[in-house]
Amino acid sequence: MTVAVADEKLVWAASKADIMNLGATIRVNKLGLGTIITVLAMIVMLYRYGNTATLERKPAMVSLKSMLSAAIDAAQRGGRIVYQVREAADMHEKSKGKTKEGANEPVTDGDLKSHLTMFYSLKKAFPGVDIISEEHDTGSVDVSSVMPASTFNMEVSSIITDDILVPIHDIRVWIDPLDATQEYTENLREYVTTMVCVALRGYATIGVIHKPFSNFTAWGWAGKGVSSELQMSVPQGGPKDDIPQIIVSRSHAGDVEGFSKAAFGERTKVIPAGGAGYKTLAVIQGDVDAYVHVTLIKKWDICAGNALLNALHGNMTTLDGLSIDYSSREDYKNEGGVLATLYLHKNYLPKLQELRKKKPH
Repeated sequence: MTVAVADEKLVWAASKADIMNLGATIRVNKLGLGTIITVLAMIVMLYRYGNTATLERKPAMVSLKSMLSAAIDAAQRGGRIVYQVREAADMHEKSKGKTKEGANEPVTDGDLKSHLTMFYSLKKAFPGVDIISEEHDTGSVDVSSVMPASTFNMEVSSIITDDILVPIHDIRVWIDPLDATQEYTENLREYVTTMVCVALRGYATIGVIHKPFSNFTAWGWAGKGVSSELQMSVPQGGPKDDIPQIIVSRSHAGDVEGFSKAAFGERTKVIPAGGAGYKTLAVIQGDVDAYVHVTLIKKWDICAGNALLNALHGNMTTLDGLSIDYSSREDYKNEGGVLATLYLHKNYLPKLQELRKKKPH
């Protein structure tokens, strides 16, 4: 459509009025634009900080494959210290007191220095993980020289081909910086081990038992695999004969010998030994048929061995056949005794249960 303009001045006047109205409109929109910018800024801030809060509420995740590698490194580092202290002229042996049965509980520089290395190497590698150790720091300690445990191990990488990430609050790590301290002070080196166990929701899942004086390391991850050296040492086909061979603690071997023979028969061969780690490995490697413990034992003594048995489809239970729960640091005492087997757990357990009903321990 064509519009004829009759009066140029009229056109200019109209244009001027339009421009003034447009300016007024722009001034109004500036106020609206400021409001919009403010609202947008608030949305951005809520989105950013809201997401941060959400992320903070999400639990940190831990790689179990990395944790297995770190557990191996920590156990071997502790073992080197245990070896070095034993070679020294003075281990600075002290007593932590008496066991329930009246046996002395010694502690040495080997226990304490191994604890510092194992505990803090794992803590630096996994800062948020709950770690429970047999030993504790005494006063102010300098751990600046302790390096984080290595989260890569060549053998682990070759055997375990995948990984599992789990919430950090589902994990408890149990460490024994020096198992068989009494035997350590007596220079009975074959019984001594360092141990790390990773429990997932209370279940003994990853275990490492290291023998510092023979440089032997056994590790296993339930459902995933075990170290090649351990796999090669596991006997196939079950017990060698029909004579039960039971390994028990040296500290009260006489009591357990009578208990075991009453349960399994007079032909039962009872073998006293030191260290829960050593005794569990003896079961795994086929040197004995079962490990029996009839009194209270701490969970850092048995968790790693329990995990190895789980990885090898063996069993460790209380004498009443209950699974052992490793989910709480406060509940660190296992008062139900121990039966550990690689084979025939269901054969041994009823005999122990029947005897306990007749003669509770």
